[in-house]
Amino acid sequence: MNRVTILVDVQNVYYTSREVFGRNFDYNAFWQQVTAGRTVVKAIAYAIDRGDEKQRQFQNILRAIGFEVKLKPYIQRADGSAKGDWDVGITLDAIEYGQHSDVLVLVSGDGDFGLLADKLINQYQTEVEVYGVPGLTALALINAASRFIAIDESLLLQR
Repeated sequence: MNRVTILVDVQNVYYTSREVFGRNFDYNAFWQQVTAGRTVVKAIAYAIDRGDEKQRQFQNILRAIGFEVKLKPYIQRADGSAKGDWDVGITLDAIEYGQHSDVLVLVSGDGDFGLLADKLINQYQTEVEVYGVPGLTALALINAASRFIAIDESLLLQR
């Protein structure tokens, strides 16, 4: 059985799935797909904490599925922009757990992770599977990945 680490950029998959499909990502279907025949080394969902009850319920669902949920506070800047970026945290965990995994699954469309995929593949011989929404996943990330799996109807919640 392959050892797998699963890292999910919750905000990225939420907004890209909603933009393209008008629907939410199905974490249960995703979990079934990526863990089939694999041993989970680590599974982390990275989210922003706005402190509301609906988000807490969602985070508890993620935990029940098998994810560790890492939260950062939502920061509203004086100029109206918002901050809530997990790129460095995801990268650090990918290096830490990815080197002990056969496969690292990354759910994000962020092109900055192309360098991370290169490092994991070339330095640690870890395969990198990227799940992303077609058209909103950076080509740099798609090209760097061992495999790109397009998020489609099978990975979305039904209406």
